[in-house]
Amino acid sequence: MATTFNPDPLFEDFDRYETVISTNNDLADIYFPNPSDLDTGNYSFPVALLLQGAFVDKSFYSEYASLVARYGFIVVVPNHERSANGFSGLIPETFQIEAVLSEIKQENTNPNSPIEGVVDTEKLGLLGHSFGGAVGLSAIANQCLFPLCEGSFTRPEELKAGAFFGANLSINNQFVPIANSGIGIALLQGDRDGVAPPPLAETTYNNIQTPPKALITVSGANHFGITNVNNPIGAQPDLSDPTLPQEVAIETIARWSGLFLRANILGDSDAFNYVFNTGDVGDPNVTVESEQVSEPSAYIGLAVLGLTALATFLKPKRYY
Repeated sequence: MATTFNPDPLFEDFDRYETVISTNNDLADIYFPNPSDLDTGNYSFPVALLLQGAFVDKSFYSEYASLVARYGFIVVVPNHERSANGFSGLIPETFQIEAVLSEIKQENTNPNSPIEGVVDTEKLGLLGHSFGGAVGLSAIANQCLFPLCEGSFTRPEELKAGAFFGANLSINNQFVPIANSGIGIALLQGDRDGVAPPPLAETTYNNIQTPPKALITVSGANHFGITNVNNPIGAQPDLSDPTLPQEVAIETIARWSGLFLRANILGDSDAFNYVFNTGDVGDPNVTVESEQVSEPSAYIGLAVLGLTALATFLKPKRYY
């Protein structure tokens, strides 16, 4: 008999620790699943790097990050400080991707690390909020776009998928085509977002050149539906109040993020079916617009092989 898919996290427990990313000295929180038999050698979890919204401290993502980790990911949440266009503070950039990959490979072989031997360092997903989502989108597009990136950038082979909340990709009021080479992209968007309004996500979604892709709208969520509290200290506030309770918004965004990454990074057919076919039917707070590859077998092949914003701070509505 067929069984009903349960979209809840695969793991009941998680743990976290704080470390320093040695390449750039970023302080980072690392969340990971914590089953009782973690040290048996039976687990190999992909990495998910969460790129923060501009001026949003990493601590405000703890609820979201811990939930995504319980879907079977090592979630890394750095605080990245830099200056751009005369502003200084917590501002993510594409260079973090290479830095975190390097650090996690070291953690995986460090006998003093809580995640020694349980990381699949060949599989990377990106998560992102607002400006961090724009950074992630530009990385999947394999572009170095100022102020999201300085210098040069080459998309790593490990990058398999991305799920971004409250994000779009527009530079100097021009939307950027996203040549994603079959790398899956989900845009999660609150319909009450007053900082990065839904039409910006819709245009960005249309600019993603190849499936799989999804535009997942969360009814009642504003720009900060992903953070522990609405309008966290330091961030540009959203004057549009949410109508969805914060804890419901966080769980919803984490569930769809985690299952989208599982579908695209791990070829999880149940997660794929939930995201692209059935999930929004049973979720009263979500509607989905999506494109998928034509055949499930082809989709899984793409997932396994991984085939391959703040345009200026003067235009904040496009990035935060």
